[in-house]
Amino acid sequence: MVKLNKIYTRTGDDGTTALVSGPRREKFDLRVEAYGTIDETNATIGMARLHTKDLVELDAMLIRIQNDLFDLGADLATPDDGKPKEYEPLRIIEAQATRLETEIDALNADLSPLKSFVLPGGSAAAAYLHLARTVSRRAERQMVELSRMEVVSAAALTYVNRLSDFLFVAARAANDGGKADILWIPGKNR
Repeated sequence: MVKLNKIYTRTGDDGTTALVSGPRREKFDLRVEAYGTIDETNATIGMARLHTKDLVELDAMLIRIQNDLFDLGADLATPDDGKPKEYEPLRIIEAQATRLETEIDALNADLSPLKSFVLPGGSAAAAYLHLARTVSRRAERQMVELSRMEVVSAAALTYVNRLSDFLFVAARAANDGGKADILWIPGKNR
């Protein structure tokens, strides 16, 4: 159970932050950057959700993802050091990525195939979902880099990869089922 009584602690005034497992890291540490970017992705999805209230199924998918992103942040904030812990760390599991795949397929079923790349935009919901997609891709790059130095679970890496795919398809779905997508026209302004 999470309990937040005091919001400021002053312990980070020296430029460090505590991981869930206790050790302190520099605030610019790659692990901290990665879970911070996951938090940024979550906030961007929150902005998109201001515009998805009428898209009931999509909005329900997005709130599930927001909860997953807190799980992912907790996973990243609790490094797997191979040592037993007094508690069971919260970890992303394969089923969460599999659910994303199922939801991608469901959303994509009603979309027409693309003949060009999509420019971010269209509806407000789609624009914010495209922004969330790009932020999630940055988080993925950070997580992959981190995985080359420290343990990052395969399930977490799979989840963040599927997430950007989901957000792309969700943006198209929010653009009137893809009908309001703005397509890239190569060389249009030459």
